Amino acid sequence: MLTALPLNCTLKADPAAASSTDAMIDVLRKPFANKGVRVSETVRVAALDIKPGVTSDEGSGDAWPALRSQILAHDILIFGGPIWLGQLGSVAKRVLERMDAFLGEADDQGRLPSYGKVAVAAIVGNEDGAHMVTSQLFQALNDVGWTIPAVAACYWVGEAMGDKDFKDLLVTPTAVTKTAKMVAGNAAHLAGLLQESPYPG
Repeated sequence: MLTALPLNCTLKADPAAASSTDAMIDVLRKPFANKGVRVSETVRVAALDIKPGVTSDEGSGDAWPALRSQILAHDILIFGGPIWLGQLGSVAKRVLERMDAFLGEADDQGRLPSYGKVAVAAIVGNEDGAHMVTSQLFQALNDVGWTIPAVAACYWVGEAMGDKDFKDLLVTPTAVTKTAKMVAGNAAHLAGLLQESPYPG
């Protein structure tokens, strides 16, 4: 069975605090389950002590080594986060910075630890910018070895200068649910192919 790990890179450290990123990740759960993918419990990254740095272990108290192992134990990464000040939030950037260590951890065939694994995005925000944020996110993830499927982002942005959050919508927009099905279907298909036939290096 294929597995997926959702990372919620909200700036809210309290796992009990309502999060629009959680709401977007939840939209993806059913479509992934319908494709036979087991989606693990969401990790609230801000609740962990992820040290700054670009190695896979920044020493005493660093929560990244355990999260790194958890991420790499799954076939699909659901990378969720908010648009903040017009760009990807700082917690998400911290995760990307720590993945930079993958570049120095290639096997003898030149394959990074993330080779053969698929990443998709779950992005929310109250201003325009989802395309810019996903383009930066996907470039960074691809740089460190993740494979990005076609239609790999499920996102929602509210009206400019508005104050409505995705978690506060009474009904999930049809375009979002339709896109979620495509994201899950394409990611599951690609992850299955890579599981059966890994990159040669």
